[in-house]
Amino acid sequence: MSSALAAPERAAAATSAPDLPAPSAQQRSGRSTAGTVLAGVRRVLIPSIAIVVFLAIWEIAPRVGLVDEVFLPPFSTVVGAFTDLVASGEMWKHVSASLSRALTGFAIAVVVAVPLGVGIGWYRPVANFLNPVLELFRNTAALALLPVFVLILGIGEESKIALVVYACVFPILLNTITGVRTVDPLLVKSAASMGLSSLRLFQKVVLPASVPSIFTGIRMAAAASILVLIAAEMVGAKAGLGYLITASQLNFQIPNMYAGIIAIALVGLVFNAVIVLIERRLSRWRQET
Repeated sequence: MSSALAAPERAAAATSAPDLPAPSAQQRSGRSTAGTVLAGVRRVLIPSIAIVVFLAIWEIAPRVGLVDEVFLPPFSTVVGAFTDLVASGEMWKHVSASLSRALTGFAIAVVVAVPLGVGIGWYRPVANFLNPVLELFRNTAALALLPVFVLILGIGEESKIALVVYACVFPILLNTITGVRTVDPLLVKSAASMGLSSLRLFQKVVLPASVPSIFTGIRMAAAASILVLIAAEMVGAKAGLGYLITASQLNFQIPNMYAGIIAIALVGLVFNAVIVLIERRLSRWRQET
């Protein structure tokens, strides 16, 4: 009986309760914008904290005697040496020399490896013909072939560029092959059922679907191009970041040596950032989806 009497009271209370206004589109937009800004700040702040902690340890450890200041100068000392090299123009001379070699070899590798990887991944006869040679050379380290390149091409620019090309080709090639072979068969069948020719099918379906995998190989190759080139410049060069590091070590200019290492890290970061921007531009369809 009491529950029966309580039901009308609840209904009346529900009826008499004021309706809360729904949030406007402007309020919803403001909330989403604030959430996006907060996420962006968090994404930048967390890595920044790790970097600041690392640099603080680098600055403090030599000063308190945890490591020998002669062999690991404080970070501020290295920054001073880096600034002096930039002001004198010596840093740009070495960076430009390394960049010209790395970019030339990297560009040649991209032009060669992407079409070759597409051919191997899309056409089985091409894969059967080239696979034995690829398996032979892809397991041979690039630096192991440095003496061969020097003997054949000399100690000049050609041998260094050829070494970069060799080191960059295989990451791009293998990831391109993987990208082409792992395209969703349903997409291919759907496009073929719509009457697309083989060329249009490849242009509209296979190549766009392979872009993420191809750019994974390109980013790996970009890192390899810098690392291999630095090693080659340490062996025989008159300019370049590898030469700067080796010459500074031999002359016991330790801050300059660390300044060269920092320059390599900065070049690698810029190189990777540019490639990521290009990848995002070419694969905007994935973000929209």
